[in-house]
Amino acid sequence: MENERLQINFAPGSEKAELIIREVSSVNELPVKAPVKIFIIGTIGSVTEFLKQRMDQTDQINQKRCHILVNREKISIELVFNENDEYQRGTIKGLLAVHPKFEEFGINDGKVWTPTELGMFFKMNRAFFPSASDNMKLVTDLMNFSGTINNKIEKSVKESGDRTDNFSQVVNSNLPKAFTLRIPIFKGMQAETLEVETFAQINGREVGFILISPAANQTMEEVRDKAIDDQLEVIRSICPAIAIIEQ
Repeated sequence: MENERLQINFAPGSEKAELIIREVSSVNELPVKAPVKIFIIGTIGSVTEFLKQRMDQTDQINQKRCHILVNREKISIELVFNENDEYQRGTIKGLLAVHPKFEEFGINDGKVWTPTELGMFFKMNRAFFPSASDNMKLVTDLMNFSGTINNKIEKSVKESGDRTDNFSQVVNSNLPKAFTLRIPIFKGMQAETLEVETFAQINGREVGFILISPAANQTMEEVRDKAIDDQLEVIRSICPAIAIIEQ
């Protein structure tokens, strides 16, 4: 470094200061990096919302360089934009996912509850019942569960060789055969009113309960296709030139 004169001006009121001079062997510049790729996963309406807000950004949304993949089995809509640019390519994926609280109830998935477990779970999830009184009655019945198991066995062998071997089992309890829930089935969607049945499962002297709901199963099938079709209709109206491909 050549000797040069430096003039240092102190801040008003300062009598001394420290000056540090460093010599570097190369230019102090930030390294050049590739653009950050966008990959976002959200609810089923994510693709529609993204297009509404970004469709005027021509550097990001060129409809002829975008495509949408629809998978009805996985209930997903996936937007790929800047599809031919390795650096600028991005993906927005919308999913219709089962609501975590609906999963916790274990409806239609074979989960077995003991009466006490189910009673405590219902007590902590009062918000999903039509009324507090309905919830408390069901909780009380479960916490004070009583039931009888009647078995009937019929066996016989006739001279002709015909055989009869029948077994029947009936559970009589203080629980109602069905109750009502007000609960969302999918994330981001409104709550549904569902009738849920209690199905007894016997293991020796122990009684467990499985929650089943044909109405929930039917609703899931109906909502799945409708949710996707509703989103595609909006997408076609705002971005008609984007290719939509069903997988």
